[in-house]
Amino acid sequence: MEQIYEKYHLSVFRLAFAYCKNRADAEDITSDVFLRRFEADPAFSDERHETAWMMRVTINRAKDLLRSFRYRFTVPLEDAIPVYASPEEHTVYAAVMELPAKYRAVIHLYYFEGYSVAEIAEMTGRSETAVQTQLYRARKMLKTKLGKGVEPG
Repeated sequence: MEQIYEKYHLSVFRLAFAYCKNRADAEDITSDVFLRRFEADPAFSDERHETAWMMRVTINRAKDLLRSFRYRFTVPLEDAIPVYASPEEHTVYAAVMELPAKYRAVIHLYYFEGYSVAEIAEMTGRSETAVQTQLYRARKMLKTKLGKGVEPG
């Protein structure tokens, strides 16, 4: 269990945070995902299948939270602001966090986690074409937000 946690906890947390933009909720989602993983103890054919399962459960749990009554009518107690190496990193991160959740997720998985379009499609239950379209639209939104001098992707 410890090895599984060490392997996935940062990816799960970052993906949850990309959805909910709140450290406390991301931590709750992360805990819930690992509880589900250890309670269900599913059999995986390979590491890729396990990773896809972890990311899919994270996305589903984050969407559940975003749809919940509590989430829609409360204000986060804290806005977790990561430390950045440069002002440019902060600007890009802020622009990504302003994107709609479905675009934040694919940008996060592709650029921050390094997954391929095929892997993201498997994790999210979307077609590769849908993922490519979402990446294209997200890049276009980021280009508009950040200015023409920045070329994401």
